[in-house]
Amino acid sequence: MSDSTRRDFLKTSALVGGGLLTADLVALTEAALAADPVPAMSIARWDETALAAADLALAAVGLTEAAIASLGGMERFVNKGDTVWIKPNIGWNRRPELAANTNPDVVGALVRMCRQAGAKTVKVGDHPCQPARQAYRNSGISKAVEAAGGKMVYLDEKRFQVTQLDGDFLKEWPVYREVTEADLVINVPILKHHGLTRCSMAMKNYMGVIGGNRSTWHQNMDACVTDITRFMKPRLTVLDAVRTLTAHGPQGGDPNDVEVRGIVAAGTDIVALDAFGATLLGHDPEEIGYVAAAARSGLGTLDFASLNPVEKTLT
Repeated sequence: MSDSTRRDFLKTSALVGGGLLTADLVALTEAALAADPVPAMSIARWDETALAAADLALAAVGLTEAAIASLGGMERFVNKGDTVWIKPNIGWNRRPELAANTNPDVVGALVRMCRQAGAKTVKVGDHPCQPARQAYRNSGISKAVEAAGGKMVYLDEKRFQVTQLDGDFLKEWPVYREVTEADLVINVPILKHHGLTRCSMAMKNYMGVIGGNRSTWHQNMDACVTDITRFMKPRLTVLDAVRTLTAHGPQGGDPNDVEVRGIVAAGTDIVALDAFGATLLGHDPEEIGYVAAAARSGLGTLDFASLNPVEKTLT
């Protein structure tokens, strides 16, 4: 799609959209396109001095819209008639304030933007560690998705299909068929602590599209995560750091472990986004095994600053 078509779409969305996509965000998108027709990464932050008083639900929507607008708009990724699968982290039966799952307002905003960009169907689903119906409901994600015109999908164990991954370590593994059949998969992890890998972010979030005995991945997590990431060929990743779980992850449960950061980052380089996420949790990206392994395999760069991320601060 041409830059002028992107601009026309965004201006129309600003007039008829149901969210916070305003003329300011249209101007942001036009500025990003003028500077770089295909920016690889964006970072939207809520002003730190205003964050404590912010309505966090509205802030999450605004940050998500700004991050996508800075990349050139959702129509850069979604074609009319597409089936889109949005893959949040919905692994745990936790309410949003505990930051164990992706922020529901981030997910809802992405569903709406996909629909506005012309997607025929937007499906949202995960393979939770706890009962799906409870996790979907109590995370707030089901409500947000349905309100935005998306469809929650409960993953049927019978629909995981042994798939050739042709990885360095994993030659094959059961993967959910509807995910692989989608025209676009948007990976939407929450940034959080993980007891085994230190950080749970985008690449590790792909564990939610696989079946089989997932505990066996723990024997060689770095190689397994690298192999599934290579297979998934990520095109768009959105990192939710509106709230972050800083300890006792991945399940959490203690509000004292949650820090409000007011950040949403997005981009086409999944390794760079995970590297950025690692720094937010105070780690050198090279110390996060699967992130470093993916970079060595050529799946992206650890030096996210080299991508010249488009940055926007909101208030």
